[in-house]
Amino acid sequence: MSENPFNALMKQAQQMQQNIQKAQEDLAKLKITGTAGAGMVVIVLNGRYEAEQVTLDPSALQESKETLEALIAAAINDAVHKVEGAAKGKMSGLMSGLQLPEGFPGTAGGTTTGT
Repeated sequence: MSENPFNALMKQAQQMQQNIQKAQEDLAKLKITGTAGAGMVVIVLNGRYEAEQVTLDPSALQESKETLEALIAAAINDAVHKVEGAAKGKMSGLMSGLQLPEGFPGTAGGTTTGT
């Protein structure tokens, strides 16, 4: 006798939850580097967007306050974009293995909502 589709879906959901938790743990361990000013400012974030390290080249300290602030912001933004890319890549890999029944959003016969 074949397995009840609902039970199969529940098993798949539990497995997906475990996989997502593992992916989040893996992402938290990442060290992502963002730079600005040809390396004058280097910011290292983990996968939780927490700053792990800030490095300023001595030449950056010769810049104006406004320039240094802009370089720090640019390095942070560079690192944030890289963390987002890593997270999207990790999660899209998980979602590609998900087999949703027909009629669910994103499947043939399902509906999706746009933003």
